[in-house]
Amino acid sequence: MANPSQKPGPPNVTGSGPVRLRQIALVARDLQKAKELLTSVLGTEVIYVDPQVAQWGLENFLVAVGGEVIEVVSPTKEGTAAGRTLSKRGDGGYMVIMQHPDAEKRKQYIEKNGFAKVIFNHRDEGSVCYQYHPKGIKGGVIPELDSEFVTESNPDPLKTRFSPWHPCGPDKEAYIAGMKRNAHLSLLGVVCRLAPGDGNGEEAATQWEKIFGVPRSRDLIAFTNARIGFMRGEEGKPDGITSISIGVNSDRRRSEIYRVAEERGLLKNNAGITWIEMFGIRWYFSLTTNSGEGSGSKL
Repeated sequence: MANPSQKPGPPNVTGSGPVRLRQIALVARDLQKAKELLTSVLGTEVIYVDPQVAQWGLENFLVAVGGEVIEVVSPTKEGTAAGRTLSKRGDGGYMVIMQHPDAEKRKQYIEKNGFAKVIFNHRDEGSVCYQYHPKGIKGGVIPELDSEFVTESNPDPLKTRFSPWHPCGPDKEAYIAGMKRNAHLSLLGVVCRLAPGDGNGEEAATQWEKIFGVPRSRDLIAFTNARIGFMRGEEGKPDGITSISIGVNSDRRRSEIYRVAEERGLLKNNAGITWIEMFGIRWYFSLTTNSGEGSGSKL
């Protein structure tokens, strides 16, 4: 049942509007190793472990990247989508979860036009989510559109940096505090490799714009806080996430990230470009002007 204090969504038939890249999900064989690695290198913390994913044969954890989230899942039984992804690609990218102003209305538009098929949905008093089958959607990830309802206590869920986010569990006070403790980090972008033989990044961005309503700029889709780009497919390499870009608000903090990564043999450098290799993904770290301050912060 909808929250009685929910305000109406935007008056349009597509549910279009600004969209936020709120969460990236990765898949790993060894969840405990992944947890230790991600928290140590990024200098962040686990803000939630979701017991509900056990019903799908999974275990997980979520860490804060400022007001955004990185989730890692691992299969606990045979026959899961996460397990199939591991068998095909190894550790790596799994899902892109977008915060949309009206995921329900956008879902109706997507279904009306036959753009994609919903494979999972959930609704509670404060939020709604729709997960879509990745078949035919360029980029090699499972896309999901979620909305947090506008309420008196959450008047601007899309633009407020540390706003409630239902995948982080029921204790909003606890996980928002965790986000604020890690406000020095921010999610800046993702690059997805296209399938072998597909070299048209602009076509991929156009498809995401058409399906999910995220504005496009050439071969990039532009969220309110981040970008997703697409690179040419390569023979012998699967499609999916190839890099993640994280913002860090001080050179001291970034140097510490590099130091920990170097100790673990994860720091890479080529032609003056530095990155960290984790989960089969290149992680880039850029200095940002984000102040890292608390609850009033906007994107």
